[in-house]
Amino acid sequence: MPPRLRKAALVAHVASSVGWLGAVVVFLALAITGYTTADAWAMRAAYTTMEIIGWGALVPLSALTLLTGIIQALGTSWGLIRHYWVLIKLLITVVATAILLLYMETLSVLAGAAARSTSDGTVPDLLPSFSPVLHSAAALIVLLVALGLSIYKPRGLTGISVTMFRAARQRR
Repeated sequence: MPPRLRKAALVAHVASSVGWLGAVVVFLALAITGYTTADAWAMRAAYTTMEIIGWGALVPLSALTLLTGIIQALGTSWGLIRHYWVLIKLLITVVATAILLLYMETLSVLAGAAARSTSDGTVPDLLPSFSPVLHSAAALIVLLVALGLSIYKPRGLTGISVTMFRAARQRR
């Protein structure tokens, strides 16, 4: 990959990754508010806003992070399965994105319940849910681990990479 394209891909990857991390922090703040507030309207606002952030920021940023990460890995000497830290980051991103997509259904149900009102204009009682707090706190930890791997880049080649290196050496 030419240096300019490589740098552009890196900027896109870092921007989407940092954006995803920031969106998770905002989501966590709303989840804590929704769980701890005594104000029913604030709880409903938090849950409906979390759905908007989920579909409008979390899902697109997670997908963009995955796509730009794969482009970065394939377009540089790091490779997609050559180094453990790249492979682990790939697995973290794939699993986190899959869990997010599965969780969005639950979040949509929660937001739908928060937005419902009865025929007389009142809003039915909505119980606070700890699930969004748990999921967003876990997501924050997982994304911070991926960030740490990006910065520290622990040494170590995967078994696949070692096998390919040996085969290339024998061909010489």
